[in-house]
Amino acid sequence: MANKSPAMELDISDELIAERRAEQPGETPNDMLPWMRKVVAAIDITNNWVGKITCLLLIPIMAAMVYEVVARKLFVAPTLWAYDTSRMFYGAMFMLGAGYALLKGVHIRADFLYRTWSLRSQATVDVVLYLAFYFPAMLFFFWVSSEYTLNAWVRWERAMDTTLMAPLAPARTAMPVGIFFLILQGIAELLRCFNAMGSHRQTGFLRFMPVYILLLAAFFVFVFYPDSLPVDSLWFDTLKINALAEIENEMIGVFMIATMMFAIFVGFPISFTLIFLGFVFGAWGFGTKLVFFLQTFQFNNVMLEQTLAAVPLFVFMGIMMEQAGLMERLFNSVQLMLSRTRGALYLAVLFVSTIFAAATGIVGASVTILGIMASKTMNRSGYNVQLAAGTITAGGTLGILIPPSIMLVVMGPVMEVPVTDLFSAAIIPGIMLAALYAGYAMARCWFNSDLGPIFPQGEQPETSNMYWLEAILVIGSLIVLFTLIIMGLNGTLAGYFPLSRIVIPLLWVAIMFYGATWVMKVCPAGFYFSDLWYEFFMGLVPPSTLVAFALGSILFGWATPTEGAACGAFGSLLLAFAYRKLTKQRLYDALIKTLEISVLILFLVAASNFFGAVFSRLGTPTMLTEYLLSWDLSPTMVLVIIMALIFLLGWPLEWVPIVLIIVPILIPVLVKMEINLIWFSILVAINLQTAWLSPPVALSAYFLKGVVPEWDLKDIYLGMMQFMGIQLICLILVFNFPQIALWLPEYLYGP
Repeated sequence: MANKSPAMELDISDELIAERRAEQPGETPNDMLPWMRKVVAAIDITNNWVGKITCLLLIPIMAAMVYEVVARKLFVAPTLWAYDTSRMFYGAMFMLGAGYALLKGVHIRADFLYRTWSLRSQATVDVVLYLAFYFPAMLFFFWVSSEYTLNAWVRWERAMDTTLMAPLAPARTAMPVGIFFLILQGIAELLRCFNAMGSHRQTGFLRFMPVYILLLAAFFVFVFYPDSLPVDSLWFDTLKINALAEIENEMIGVFMIATMMFAIFVGFPISFTLIFLGFVFGAWGFGTKLVFFLQTFQFNNVMLEQTLAAVPLFVFMGIMMEQAGLMERLFNSVQLMLSRTRGALYLAVLFVSTIFAAATGIVGASVTILGIMASKTMNRSGYNVQLAAGTITAGGTLGILIPPSIMLVVMGPVMEVPVTDLFSAAIIPGIMLAALYAGYAMARCWFNSDLGPIFPQGEQPETSNMYWLEAILVIGSLIVLFTLIIMGLNGTLAGYFPLSRIVIPLLWVAIMFYGATWVMKVCPAGFYFSDLWYEFFMGLVPPSTLVAFALGSILFGWATPTEGAACGAFGSLLLAFAYRKLTKQRLYDALIKTLEISVLILFLVAASNFFGAVFSRLGTPTMLTEYLLSWDLSPTMVLVIIMALIFLLGWPLEWVPIVLIIVPILIPVLVKMEINLIWFSILVAINLQTAWLSPPVALSAYFLKGVVPEWDLKDIYLGMMQFMGIQLICLILVFNFPQIALWLPEYLYGP
């Protein structure tokens, strides 16, 4: 296909990344001081190799989980080691890859203000924040995590929550080692900022550096070894008592949140900002020893949270599915199927984006590929630019909601709700939202045919005289196939004969194949199947079947979310191989992109857990809960206020900081008011889709503009705003009729 190649040249897997570095590792500006160039190049090359090696840890994670499923289901012989292997390798993966992620510039920034500044201003602000935030926090973290890890080796600590009781020391070692590489990369980033700020400012900061190092060393010694200082620390305690002790811990938490909201909007990577603020306000509120323990404990918990191991596996599955080229194949066939319908391309975009929302869940990939595939045909056919841009960008965001959504995987542990419940609760709202998108586009075309004209006669496919019968037979056969797959997963087909739940769907596929072959040979009464149906089948069935098995195995209890994700990731490898798209280079590219996206999400999960633990220890959530309850508002009104807050925050922020920082603060209020957390999670998920369609960030607009430069950004924005209104309608419907989200989980798992 002519327009397939541009997609392969774009880096479309990093939609959460604010600023990605373009130069190669070790490449430095020519005007940088020689000694700086040597240091930066050496650090960059080191962390680049660390990332290249670390990304390979995904392979044993996937292998362990797939083997566990096969052993348990086929041989009734579950393993003792797979669970611990998967979670420890996943924890080591995101910690060891943190320095590589900083090298690539993929740690999340709230940069809608930052990107408007000059390069010199950005560099100056970064230098100040690296010196004030980054290095103190990372050095303290390295020291405490090293001690924590050393104790695990000396005492040979073991995990007490599994039968294997695996030793914790090897996995825990990844924490200080990963932080060490982060500190190294921080030095390289600091030197880059020195060079970018200009020679005059650079000279001033370089002169200040010896003083900074001495102050940092003195502060470090004062915190960890106060008795070794010649200065009596009584003056500090007196100052703290006089100036700070009068402030209650609950109010310290309020200052903490206010400082956090200001700090993240400055544009420094959010993870490091949260770690530093957790240190400062925790030490202020309840002392340095406890805050250091909380920090290492929270990072260790995230490293051992097996559910979160599904994140890199689902990301890898999505990237491999995109590389297999199935989206282009399905889109071409669907647009030809509907070529005699007004607005055919709108329907094709939304149908394909719905299918691949479940297959990839990567918004940047979906928007970019849909833009490449659909824009030229839409322009040639005279489609309305605003409506076209709206359908592409809105359809691309469906992956946030439709399971297996990465956001729902992350939200499950945050809300302390099973991920399976969130997956089942999101299915109907996701399909409903896609249907609302399609209904809106078709209604507009019905009243104004110029918005989406019918394809010219020469561009319509050659079909039999009974095209309607072709459509009924093919679509009906596919409906039967997917019904049999679901029946096999939920156990309805079990018991007829050995492996009947697998064999019966395969028998139906054989009937479909031989039936189609017979029709094509005989052509009874001049009836035959058009070639477009083959393309439709090959583009739809493989990814849909893979998603059905991966998601169905999770929903019906065959596998845990991590096991289902591993099976889906392994299946995507087989699909790419079957379609002859699997090469060593593409596999390695998928692994390295998976590492980048996983680190930016999971490192922020760990940092926000630490920040939240400090905030909770200060007692501020309880105070805020009591304050809100004192307003004597109904639960409905409280939910309206919360949804309005999340909607407004979705304009400048992406879903990751909102889910990991803002939502946990609200949980005590929700629990106190007995609000269903599954329902609330789906409301948040629908609400957060607006983050992709709302300026000034609206990354979907920039992805689309990048591949369709002839479309004006104003038209793209106006198109997105229409569909953001539809999202609000869907939100209102789920808000007023909770059973839209709750019926399926109650049907599957009981009330």
